[in-house]
Amino acid sequence: MTRPTNSLELLRSVTLSDLVQEEILRRIKTGELEAGAKLNEVDFAQHLRISRSPVREAFRALEEAGLARLEKNRGVFIREISDEEAVELYQVRAGLDEMAGRLLAATITDRQLKELRAALDALEASSISGGVNHYFPLNIAFHDRLVEMTGNATLLALYRQVVNRMHLRRRRGFSASGSSAASHEEHRTILAALATRDADASALAMRKHVLSGLHRAISAQAQGSLSPLAESSSEAGPQAKSQSPLLQPEPPVRRARAKKADPAHAAATPPPNLNK
Repeated sequence: MTRPTNSLELLRSVTLSDLVQEEILRRIKTGELEAGAKLNEVDFAQHLRISRSPVREAFRALEEAGLARLEKNRGVFIREISDEEAVELYQVRAGLDEMAGRLLAATITDRQLKELRAALDALEASSISGGVNHYFPLNIAFHDRLVEMTGNATLLALYRQVVNRMHLRRRRGFSASGSSAASHEEHRTILAALATRDADASALAMRKHVLSGLHRAISAQAQGSLSPLAESSSEAGPQAKSQSPLLQPEPPVRRARAKKADPAHAAATPPPNLNK
C-alpha cells in the first residue's frame, strides 16, 4: 500500500484513532507489546501528543478487531490468543494464501518478481545479522506484498485482519533455531512457482508455507513434550493429529501438480510426527 509521503498528507488520509491503532500494531510486531499487556490510555495520548478521546476510540476498534479485550474496572489489554484459536487462524490464513497464490500467478509481472526477489534478499540478510526484531517486520511486509500484488482489495483486507491477530503468537516461531532457514527455502519455492505462472503450483507453495509455519509454532512451543498447541489442533482423539485437516498430507492431485511444476521438490514432505 502506498503511504503518504509527508506529515500533512498523513493527517489528511488517516484519523487520529488510526494513528493510535498503527502505533499499537507496530509495538506488537516489534515485541514491545506482548499478549496480556495492559494498554495505558494516558501513555499513548502523551506519546502521540493527542487527546485521550481518539485513544479510547482506537482501543474500541482493536477490541472489535480481536486484538484487545476490555476488562471492567481493570482496563484494556492485548488479547491472549488461545491454542485453539491459533490453529483456526492458521487454517484461515492457509486458505487465503492459497487463493492469493492462484490469483497472483495469473497476473504477476517480471518487474514484480524482481521486487519480490530483492525483498527476499533483504529478508535473508536480516536473519543473519538483524535478529528477530528486524527479521519479523520484513517477513510480514514480504507476505503482505504478495497478497497486495493480487489487486484484490477484499482479499487483502481479510488477510490483514487474520495476520494482525496472528502477530500475538507468531514471534515465538521466528525465535526458534532454524526456523528462518526453513522459511527461506519455502519463500524461494513460492517465487519459483510464481515465475512459471503456474496457478496450481503457486497456490500449493503458499498454502504449504503457512502449514509449515504451524509446525514451527508447535515445535517452538513444545519443550520436549507434546505442546498444548498441537493438542488443540486435534482434540477429537488419539489419532486426531493425523486426521486433522490442517496436518494432513497434500491430496494426491496437488502433489502431482507440485512435482510437475517443481522437479527440485519432487518428493512431498510428510507432516512431522507430533507424537515424538
